[in-house]
This record gives sequence, structure tokens and C-alpha cells, in this order.
Amino acid sequence: MNQVPKRILPTIVFSQFAGTSLWFAGNAILPAIQQSWDLRDNAVASITSSVMLGFILGTFLFALFSIADRFKPSRVFLTCAVLGALSNIAILVLPQSYFLLLLCRFLTGFCLAGIYPVGMKIASDWYAGNLGKALGYLVGALVLGTAFPHLLNYLGAGFSWSAVLIGTSSLAIIGGLLIVILVGEGPNRKVGGKFEPRKILDVFKIKQFKYSAFGYFGHMWELYAFWAFTPFILTYYNNLTNNNLNVSLWSFLIIAIGAIGCIGGGFASLKIGSGKVAFRYLLVSGILCAISPFLGYLPPFIFLGFMIVWGIAVIGDSAQFSTLNAQNAPAEFKGTALTIVVSIGFLLTIPSIQLLGYLSTIMDTKWILTFLFLGPLFGLIYTKKLLSLSH
Repeated sequence: MNQVPKRILPTIVFSQFAGTSLWFAGNAILPAIQQSWDLRDNAVASITSSVMLGFILGTFLFALFSIADRFKPSRVFLTCAVLGALSNIAILVLPQSYFLLLLCRFLTGFCLAGIYPVGMKIASDWYAGNLGKALGYLVGALVLGTAFPHLLNYLGAGFSWSAVLIGTSSLAIIGGLLIVILVGEGPNRKVGGKFEPRKILDVFKIKQFKYSAFGYFGHMWELYAFWAFTPFILTYYNNLTNNNLNVSLWSFLIIAIGAIGCIGGGFASLKIGSGKVAFRYLLVSGILCAISPFLGYLPPFIFLGFMIVWGIAVIGDSAQFSTLNAQNAPAEFKGTALTIVVSIGFLLTIPSIQLLGYLSTIMDTKWILTFLFLGPLFGLIYTKKLLSLSH
């Protein structure tokens, strides 16, 4: 909209990036912590799941008590950015304990519930009828925030892993301050609907919403498990082929390239629709899941090329599924509908990540990503059904 100051969208995008950099900070420094603290090899699954559980509980409670509606969203964002930053760096001062590490990551995830979804609400308060275009950029910011700790870990390779925690925490606080100082509350801000548990089952009786939600669920089964295990797969490839790929740098590039997929998907949706874009991205990532056992035998540049394409496809459909869910949710209780979809979607990341963590201990690593294929297959079936309704 013309009257919206030009600074608003870039500031929200940067602040989302800054806040969500807390998300995978634990994964980026995990190899160093494992060596320093003598942790078990499959700790990546437990640490990632701790963040997810915190986020799931946080989103549910934030919706249940209408936190972002009852209080100023910009203040909620700042508060959660500060608390998330403190949870992130707490392991620097707490005793070296695996339990405390998991607890800190859980609390960080809980605080992220007041950053990522609330950032979306802030954007909608500014761009009420024109949110679709901004959505690709905001999800892209999540991608960059997720990838950033890997870059920081690479650039600060000569420093202690504590520098990564300090850097991401500082960035999150800066992002929170910028939201309050430069963005504030949008002109379209109003009290939203309350969370209505009785309506949870009713929303899935609407075919269009059910199909788009189920497509999103399939996407979520694959997404965070792929991100969490990207460093693990790169390390496996190095060991298998005697190569020396920089795990931190390539983890950053493979995850960060997804931002291009998000933005490109947003522009493509203007021509062919969100449903077709989501279907095509999901099909590509599903194929890569299926052929993943063979990727380890490819030369480095071809292997990395496939991983880059996977990084684009695995997240490129996310903004489009979010758009479809918003379009197909019943207007009278849209808040309830979208909240339960996000909660279920992130809940599905727990068994997915845990399954890969368990499988990595009982079978050859090259096979574990094939189990992610279940998500795209499920999602493709229901996205296809959604597309058939539009014809």
C-alpha cells in the first residue's frame, strides 16, 4: 500500500531474520559443544526437538491467551527477542549439563513463538490486503535466520563457539529494538478472534482447508528434519568420499538458498497460483528424498548441486501453503484454524527428527533421508486433491 512507509517491510524482514537466527544456533555449534562437553553422537535430534517442543507449546499458549491481540505485538516481539537471546546464551554461564542445554534450547523455542508468528501479525497489521507479496520475503527471512548461525560459525571458526551464541543473541535483541523503534503497530491492528477449541475439528470438515493443511503437514515432515541433518549429511559425505567440504559454510549455503525459492515462489504464484507452485516444489524435494541414497557417490560439485536444489525446493512451498491455508480458512474463526495448523505442523517435526536420529544409530547414514519421502508423498496427494477442486 502506498501510504505504508518504505522502511516498514525491510525492517520487519530484517528483524525476523535476526530473531529466527536463534532457532538453529544450537545446531550450528553442536559439533564444538559435543567435543567440549563429550556429548553423545545423536544429540542433534534431541537438541533440535527441544527447540521445536518449546515453539509448539509457545504458539499454542500465545494463541490460547491471545497474547499478540491483548498486548502490542511490537512489545511482545521485543520481549520475546530479549528473553530468547538470554536463553540462547545462558549455557555460557550455567554448569555444563546436557539437561540444562536441552532446557535452554526449549526456552529459546518457546520465545520464538513470540517472534516468528508475531512478526507475521505485525506485517498483516501494516499490509492488511496486500500480505501475499510480503509473505515470501518473511519466510525467506526465516530461512536466512535459520542458516545464519552456520555462517557465523564458519566466519568465526578461529574463535570459541561462544562467539556464535553471543552474536546471534545480540542480533536478536537488535531486531526486537528495531521493531519497536521503526515499525510499531500497523494501522490495521485490531483485536482478533479468540482461540476456540470447539472449532478445531470443524475447520477440517471444509475440504479446501483440509487439503491445503494436509499438504502443509507433509511439507513440515520433511523441512526441519532436512535442515537439522544437513551438517550431518555433509559430514557423512566427507567421511565416505575423503573430501574436505566445509560443513558450516555449505550448511549455510544449502539452507540459505531456500530464501530464493521462497521469493521466487511468491512471484511465480502470481502467474500460476500458489497451489501449483507448492505442488511443484514438493514434487522436486520428494524426488530428492527418494534418490538420496545415491547422492553420496556423486562427485562433490554434482552432490552439492543436488543439495542446493533440495535447499531451494524444501522451503519454497512454505509461503504458498501458508497462503493457501489463509485463503481456505473460514473467516469467522480463521485464528483458530491457522493456529491449529501451525501447531500440528511443527508437532510433526518432532517424530520426523527423532526418527532420523534413531535411524542414524542403526543403519547406514545414506538411507535415512529416504524416510523423509513420506512427507512429500502425503502432501502431494492432498495438494493434488486441492488443485482438482479449483478446476
